[in-house]
Amino acid sequence: MTGVTTLTTSASAHRLTRGWLIGGLAGTLALVVLFASGIGAVAITPMQSLAILAEWLGVDLGVPFSEQQKAVLLTIRLPRVLFGVLVGAGLALAGAVMQGVFRNPLADPGIIGVSSGAALAAVLCIRANGWLFGKSGGWLAVYQLPIAAFLGGSLATFVVYRLARREGTLSVGLLLLAGIALAMLTEALRGALIFAATDDQLRSVTFWSLGSLGGASWSHLAVVALLVLPAMVWLGRLARPLDALLLGESEARHLGFDVTTVTRTAMVAATLIVGAAVAFAGVIGFVGLVAPHLIRLAAGPGHRTLLPASALLGAGLVVLADLLARTVVSPAEMPLGVVTASLGAPCFLWLLLRERGFRS
Repeated sequence: MTGVTTLTTSASAHRLTRGWLIGGLAGTLALVVLFASGIGAVAITPMQSLAILAEWLGVDLGVPFSEQQKAVLLTIRLPRVLFGVLVGAGLALAGAVMQGVFRNPLADPGIIGVSSGAALAAVLCIRANGWLFGKSGGWLAVYQLPIAAFLGGSLATFVVYRLARREGTLSVGLLLLAGIALAMLTEALRGALIFAATDDQLRSVTFWSLGSLGGASWSHLAVVALLVLPAMVWLGRLARPLDALLLGESEARHLGFDVTTVTRTAMVAATLIVGAAVAFAGVIGFVGLVAPHLIRLAAGPGHRTLLPASALLGAGLVVLADLLARTVVSPAEMPLGVVTASLGAPCFLWLLLRERGFRS
């Protein structure tokens, strides 16, 4: 009886901790979005931001604001901030799932080849001056760079998947090695294309490769949301099989989970998320690596907490990094990938040193 009471108390405490963590991260993210939307060349206070959004919904809060502030918030800042939320949440969630599938905390969403394939296709598109749909392709010509990047990422993931299949089953070890090999090959090809690029093409390639949310718009946000949100919901349902995989593949199979199906599902969903993010925002590193690590330190390895908490933390990190990118060297804009790497690399080194200290 005492044991049952102890287990019930422990479960209640775990649910309470999980609720506080996710609730705290969600509240922090809301504040970060509110303040990031108001900071820039045209200052907008948090109350003015709320008043503008309320008026947009047909409610008058009685807080004065100018038409310039309204235009800046609704057409520039808000879609950019929400785009950062979507990209950050997707990359962090994909990273947490990939680390669970590979049972390796160093795994990254790009390990399945999607980032490197998308980057190669995008550089090829820039280098060929619109080879995909040409200049008369209508709206397809406008979106040819993100379309090329998404197709390149999907193709690379398919190649990695085919290489990792052995006798009808999917080998996680082969998947990891195939992803690394393909990343090295695509990096070499990308370097050759960059070497032969003109000055204008080189600037475009460099800026795109380092990541940016500067091109965010409501139309871009809608397209990315259509790809990323269903994939995030899909990944969120993998918490139980990922917890089982922590025990090992054979143990997970004994518990009734199809490891091959779980791995395939994770790969497809991660491809949709990372492919869409890279296609519209360029290569943004370390978010999918660091965010899950920080959540594990706070809440442990359980994926029911890890997955939603990583998504919330990743969203906040990208919004904050983008805020730094557009304000630190204003009126110029620093590439987002430079900021995330500058913040993520020291954080990751600290995590490694901390882990080494625990083991020594």
